[in-house]
Amino acid sequence: MASFTEINAITISLILILSFTLPASTSAQQQCDSASTGGCHDKAKSLQLKLIAIFSILVASMIGVCLPLFSSMIPALMPDRDLFVVVKAFASGVILATGYMHVLPDSFNDLMSHCLPINPWKKFPFTTFVAMLSAILTLVIDSFAMSFYKKHGFDKKGGGVDGEKVNNGVRGLGNVENGGALVGHCDGFNGGATDKDSMLLRNRVVAQVLEIGIVVHSVVIGLSMGASNNPCTIRPLIAALCFHQLFEGMGLGGCILQAEYGMKIKAILVFFFSTTTPFGIVIGIGLSNVYSESSPTALIVVGLLNASSAGFLNYMALVDLLAADFMGPKLQDSMRLQAWSFLAVLLGAGGMSLMAKWA
Repeated sequence: MASFTEINAITISLILILSFTLPASTSAQQQCDSASTGGCHDKAKSLQLKLIAIFSILVASMIGVCLPLFSSMIPALMPDRDLFVVVKAFASGVILATGYMHVLPDSFNDLMSHCLPINPWKKFPFTTFVAMLSAILTLVIDSFAMSFYKKHGFDKKGGGVDGEKVNNGVRGLGNVENGGALVGHCDGFNGGATDKDSMLLRNRVVAQVLEIGIVVHSVVIGLSMGASNNPCTIRPLIAALCFHQLFEGMGLGGCILQAEYGMKIKAILVFFFSTTTPFGIVIGIGLSNVYSESSPTALIVVGLLNASSAGFLNYMALVDLLAADFMGPKLQDSMRLQAWSFLAVLLGAGGMSLMAKWA
């Protein structure tokens, strides 16, 4: 798979190049710029809030993604415990609501903006179309990645391809931290206790695909916040993003833990998840004088990227995370745990949906 550095570079370059190919300012464009501030424009105050956002989002992200990785120090949060399953179900609900309640509406707002021409942007539902294609593409990547690694083998320590075939397997994988069968987001539908090497492979594919999608989404969010000089928008967005990064990080951290990567790969995944949004904010701050979030090209690029992220997040949350958990043996064997997990999903999705009122 492409490295996360390459994904970051491609996403940022695409936004910036297209955003700078703007015609000379017109009265219509000035009206769009004025409307985007909503009468709340304070560059100094915005910069102060952005600096707070960089630190707070970084800390929340690191706590969220690292908590599952250090769960061995907290017995109640080890992967085999019921509490961990419930917490990860809550995190899955947060990811699901992020796609449906935040990213998808943002894409609608961008691509249906009055700053864009009626034809073709108001003649065709581009947001849902791109989201659908993104979900299908995620399925394709998911499927082909599994096939590739099964065919060529993989390195059980680092997750990379090598000459060792998957069929040679991993012995005793089900006994993670002496905890029996694997549980959580990444169990998948293939294997259970009798096909542990396929389960490990599935966990690694899900962790990588989920990380890539989150990185793209985080770049867009960070760049938009950094380029904005509207403190009325930034202030509530800080709290929403901290909440989102904390629990989304717990979901991703659970997948990384169950993928059983080596320390180097774990560190890379944690680093990119934790720093991508703050990095996007820093880039946005540097470009705030030249980047116009209400320009037609910026609206189109960001709108399409948001639609892609929404389709990806919805697929991952429903298929690779929630369905994998609820159809797995851990929850199927316990109606009580199912009920608590369903409640956790509703609470996570509901809490993130409530955040949509302010951000």
